[in-house]
This record gives sequence, structure tokens and C-alpha cells, in this order.
Amino acid sequence: MMGEQTREGGGTTMPGRDQEPRSYYVGVDVGTGSVRAALVDQRGILLAFADQPINQWEPQFNHHEQSSEDIWAACCVVTKQVVQGIDVNQIRGLGFDATCSLVVLDKQFRPLPVNHEGDPHRNIIMWLDHRAVSQVHRINETKHSVLQCVGGVMSVEMQAPKLLWLKENMRETCWDKAGHFFDLPDFLSWKATGVSARSLCSLVCKWTYSAEKGWDDSFWKMIGLEDFVADNYSKIGNQVLPPGASLGHGLTPEAAKDLGLPAGIAVAASLIDAHAGGLGVIGADVRGYGLACEGQPVTSRLAVICGTSSCHMGISKDPIFVPGVWGPYFSAMVPGFWLNEGGQSVTGKLIDHMVQGHAAFPELQAKATARCQSVYAYLNSHLDLIKKARPVGFLTVDLHVWPDFHGNRSPLADLTLKGMFGTRLIIEAMEAAGHSFSTLFLCGGLSKNPLFVQMHADITGGNGKNEQSWEGRASQT
Repeated sequence: MMGEQTREGGGTTMPGRDQEPRSYYVGVDVGTGSVRAALVDQRGILLAFADQPINQWEPQFNHHEQSSEDIWAACCVVTKQVVQGIDVNQIRGLGFDATCSLVVLDKQFRPLPVNHEGDPHRNIIMWLDHRAVSQVHRINETKHSVLQCVGGVMSVEMQAPKLLWLKENMRETCWDKAGHFFDLPDFLSWKATGVSARSLCSLVCKWTYSAEKGWDDSFWKMIGLEDFVADNYSKIGNQVLPPGASLGHGLTPEAAKDLGLPAGIAVAASLIDAHAGGLGVIGADVRGYGLACEGQPVTSRLAVICGTSSCHMGISKDPIFVPGVWGPYFSAMVPGFWLNEGGQSVTGKLIDHMVQGHAAFPELQAKATARCQSVYAYLNSHLDLIKKARPVGFLTVDLHVWPDFHGNRSPLADLTLKGMFGTRLIIEAMEAAGHSFSTLFLCGGLSKNPLFVQMHADITGGNGKNEQSWEGRASQT
């Protein structure tokens, strides 16, 4: 979205907007800190973009909460912005992706508190919430067979430990009153259509559902959540659809009014935000750019979705089990392929923390503002000045930092480990298990930082050819 022209109200327009295409599609992306909407035509050309911040609460250490009402309101704001000035009757479809946060509603679909303060407005346990450490340890001690599909060790960021925490810590105020537990992407598709069916993407990747076998009763009974088995999983999903499948009768009149869209337009079964990014970038058309990956199979690509956290998505024709890496998940991202998902928790957030927490940050802000640059653009230009003739990575050749402040997601799957294993070791672990990657495909906010992309090329043995000119940002390894 480089070179866009901002329009009033936070939206953006692209050149050539005056030649209206016949069909439009709206995509809504809910990240950790903001909601974004995009309007595209039938060729996939981006026509308009808007974003809106969303609230977060941290009532105590490792507790991170949001509001489903606040997020839905932000979805409505950005959607209305991107469809300004077009004939909304030409909109053919709407899709949502979101972080894999846990939304809790009562039997009448009203928000329930996930906090000891009893505030029902804060009814989401965010994906990065680590309150359920005790619960995930006990789940992992069971050694149940479903853990084989999460790298052998379940993450505290998945839904089962959070659900168990609610049962053990908020029995009367939340658990006993709960009627519906949604992954945030599925909450949004329900809000739009009134259909409570879940996406295969979220249930397989975060809830231990199997695309082939469904729910495993013995797992839920073993960890103390037999409640779900007793009611045929109605609270967490007993109707499951593949991502992109059309939901019900489309957009309800109520949701259509909220979003500024026509009632009845098709609404797709949702995706987790990283998986939406992975699907978009791993299938990118690279023909005509002179890239070495042209003509190579899609299984040779590793999609790296780098935002608040980083996710490393690789697909294969047959299931590959990688210790410390999530999956294999069948058809969770690309239909007909198995997915493995490595990751680094809060990478982008950590960079912000390191830069903004430095004593020199006020000085950096002042200098960057004086040059009309972001602080990161200024820092990158400063590094270029001092690196001399050698690559910028050599500036830290004698400095070793282990800055994984939020535990290790992959490949060690150790939430207590306060150090970071990076992309290279994740790739090595996945290749040792059977994957074969030749190219990194990067997307997300951090992929807009040339230094971040170049460092990935350097560290993974790239040829130094940072393909920044190509929108998909492929880096040869």
C-alpha cells in the first residue's frame, strides 16, 4: 500500500479509482491493535483502505483483554469508510480475519466478563494472554495424542488452557453463564450473518479439532472440560465449514445497517489473521519478476507473517510432524495441503518495546520528526551511515542478545524461556523434519521495513538480493 493517497476519515484511495470496476469485495482484518478494511475489485486490485485503533486492557500481569463490542464497532467504521463513493450494490462479498483471541458470550449472545473486576465489556481473552500457565502445564502433562498436532506441546496462547482457566477461576461469574465461546474470527462472521458455524481454520489450529476426525472426546474429559462433550460441543462449535465457504443467507439486515453494506451479500467463513496473510502471500504470482522461485512448487515457499508476532507458515502434500512447531493441520490454510506453523511471540511488539524504552528515545523522536520520518526510517538511515562497507549485520557481530521476553513459541515451545530463537532455527527445525524451502515470502507491518527484510535474507543464507521492488517481498534463501 505504498504510494497511496490518504482521504478524509482515515481511508485511502488508489490511482485509477475513477474507472469503476463491475464487482467489489470487502476484506476486514482485525489485528492486535487495530482493525483494517480493504476494498478490492474482481481482479484483486486494492481500491481503498482504512484503519481504526481498538482498545486493550491489562488489568494485571499476563492478563490481556479486549471488547467484542468495541471491535465490531471499529469494523463498522472502517467498512463504511472504504465503500464511500462507490455503488454498494456492486459489492459481491465480505470476509473477516482476526487474531485467535477468545470471545465469551452468554446464552443470549451477550458479553460476559473474563476479568475479576466483573466488567462484561471486557469479554475477550487476547491471543497473547498468558494467564493460563498452570492449566497448560497440566494439559501438556497428559501427553494426550492431540498434542502431536501442536508440536508435542500445547501453547498457553491456545484456547483449551484459557477455557480451563475460566472454569477454575470464574465459575460463577463467567463459566456457568457462558453459552458460546468463539475464536474472534468466528465471532465476526457470526455477528455478520447470525450463523454460529466455526471455520475449520480456527478450530484446527487453536482448539484441537481434527479435519478428519472431529473433536476428541477423551481429550476434553482428560483435562477437566467434559462439559463440552456433554452438550455435543454446542458451546465451541459442532458445525464446521472450510475457510471461504458462504455462510447462511449472507449479511443480515441488522449487520448490513451497521456496516453500511447491502443485506444478503455473501459472507465467507473466516480465517485467523496470520493464516489470511499466509494464504495471500504463499500463493502469490511471481511470474515475470526474474525470481529464482519462479516455476518452483508452492511447497518450497515459507510465508512469514510478521506483525505484532511472527508466524512461519509452510505447507506440504503429506503430513510432517515438527517438534516444537504447530501442525500438521489439514486444509487449515491452503485447501488440500497440510500446514506447519512456527512462530515468534510478540516480535514487532518487542522491537517497539526495545526502541521506545531506550533512554535516547525522546532524542530519536525529535530527530525523526524534524526529518518528517518515522523513527524506524530514521534508525535505518542512521545504520546505513555507520555500517561502512560491510553489511549492517556486522555492526553486532560481537553482540548477542536473547530478547524473547514472552517465552519461546518455536522451536522449543517453552513459555518460560526468556530468549529468542529466530527464523533461521525455525527453518532448520522444519527442514530437518522434511520440509524443503527455497524462498521466504514476507508480509505484514514489519515487511515494510527494508532492514528487517534484508536481515532475514542475510541470516537465512540469502544471496543478498532483497526483492523489495516486488510487492510480495520474496527473499531468496
